[in-house]
Amino acid sequence: MAVVAVGCSSDPEESGTPTTTTTTTTTTSTPVESTTSAPARPAPSPPPPPPTTAAPVAVADPLIGEQWAVGQLRLPEVWARGARGEGVVIAVVDTGVDLDHPDLVDRLVPGIDVVDGDAVPQDTNGHGTHVAGIAAATADNGIGIAGTAPRARIMPVRVLGTDGTGTDEGIARGIDWAVANGAGVINLSLGETGVLSRISKGGPLNAAIRNAAARGVVVLAAAGNEGTAKRNYRAGTPTLVVNATNEAGQVAQFSNTGDLRAVAAPGVGILSTAPTEPTTLWPNGSRGYERLDGTSMATPIVAGIAALLLGAGIDPALVLDRIAQTADTNGNPQLGAGVVDPVEATS
Repeated sequence: MAVVAVGCSSDPEESGTPTTTTTTTTTTSTPVESTTSAPARPAPSPPPPPPTTAAPVAVADPLIGEQWAVGQLRLPEVWARGARGEGVVIAVVDTGVDLDHPDLVDRLVPGIDVVDGDAVPQDTNGHGTHVAGIAAATADNGIGIAGTAPRARIMPVRVLGTDGTGTDEGIARGIDWAVANGAGVINLSLGETGVLSRISKGGPLNAAIRNAAARGVVVLAAAGNEGTAKRNYRAGTPTLVVNATNEAGQVAQFSNTGDLRAVAAPGVGILSTAPTEPTTLWPNGSRGYERLDGTSMATPIVAGIAALLLGAGIDPALVLDRIAQTADTNGNPQLGAGVVDPVEATS
C-alpha cells in the first residue's frame, strides 16, 4: 500500500525531501502580514483590470485587494457577466475543510472522511481549507476573500490525515465517492512526486480519474513542486495538469512542467482561507487567512474556472479543451497551453 503526504516548508527550494515512506509538497506558508524572509512574500494589491464594457461588480470582501490573482485574471469582469459557478459542486479531495470557517460554511455540501471513516471531514492539517477558499470562498459577504467561483459549492473529501499522509486506495475511494455524490469538478492538489508517479503507472488513482471523466466529471490535478521538467500523467489520463506562475506571468521556480496536457495559473503568494484553530500548517492557529505557494494553489483556480464554465451551461466534455484553448502561452512552452484566461474562456 503506497503512502503519500502533503506538507509545507518555509523554503520551496529546501522542501519536498522524500523519506522511505512519504513524500512532501513544497507548499510554503506566509502569514498575511509576515515579516519573515520566507519566499512567499506578501502580495501587493493587483492592478486594475483593463477597461471593459461590462458593468462593474461590487465585491464586499475586504481582503480582495490582496488577492493579486483575482485582478490579474480579471475575475470581477467574469462575475459581472453572471458567471459565478452557480449550481456546480467542486470536490476538494485533500485534508478536509474547516467546516466552521465563515467564508466557507455557506458553500459546503455534505462530504466524507475516508481517513476516519465518518461524515465529518474536518481539516486538522490546513491544506484543504486553503485550497477550498481559492476555489469557491463566498463573495459579497463583507468578510475575507472571494473564491474563483464564489457561488459554486464545496464538497470536502478528506483522504489525507493530520500529518498529510494517505494511501492511493484512500484517495481513489474519495474520488469515487465524490463522483457518486454529485461532484461536477474534482480538485486534486496532491502534487507530490509519490502520488504523481503512481498515477503515471496506472493503479487505483488512474482508474478513479478515468471513471470520473466517464461520468462527466471534470478533473484538475496539480503538476507538483519539484521544479523539474517531466511528464507525470499518461497521455490518455483524462485530466488537465496545472503548473504554477508568479505575478510576472512566468513559471514559478518550484513548479514542475512538461505534461502534454497542462495549463498554468497563479500559484505564488496566494491568499486564502485557513483554520483559526491549531493545525499542522499553522501550529499556533491562524487569523483565518494565510498565504501559500504551490501548484496546489494554482489548481483550485482552474477548478473554479471549470465551475464557472459548467455553471454557464458548457458541456462537461468540452470544459478542459475550452480552458486550454483560451489560455495565453505568451511564447513560453513551459506554460503548457498557457496561463488560463477566464474572461476569454467564458466569452
